[in-house]
Amino acid sequence: MAKMTFGSKGGRVQAIVRKPAAGSTRPLEEVVREMKAVQQKPPGEDYRERSLAIHGLVCAHCGREFSGANRQLLTVHHKDGNHHNNPPDGSNWENLCVYCHENAHSREVLGDYLAGAAAAREAEMVYQDRTEGAGSPAAGALGEKLKAALARKHR
Repeated sequence: MAKMTFGSKGGRVQAIVRKPAAGSTRPLEEVVREMKAVQQKPPGEDYRERSLAIHGLVCAHCGREFSGANRQLLTVHHKDGNHHNNPPDGSNWENLCVYCHENAHSREVLGDYLAGAAAAREAEMVYQDRTEGAGSPAAGALGEKLKAALARKHR
């Protein structure tokens, strides 16, 4: 297949066609084989298909059954949260529909927040009054509302 490049010379667009060097063409089958080899996952990394084979096409939480047409809505949840812990027996996995999977992770975040783990990471915000020009605060009305809300919160 010829390679085509475009250049500009004197305000005109030129098309330059270059023929491939002799012996540099490879059979199409070889190129396709190489592309497929690059896309294949290493052994042990395709835990989703193994989990679906072990646990079936059923959500472990809500019990919804899936078929081949909608199986992409079924996800694999790692019970311990470690995505690298993929035992061959599937003991760290449970198949969850996308809705139950989102619910499970939302509950974890909410649990951390209610347990106070989020409070330790929370940063205090400090507001300073800076004046510009004729004494008007830079933050304006929004800054005043934020300061009032923080004052009410700390009472």
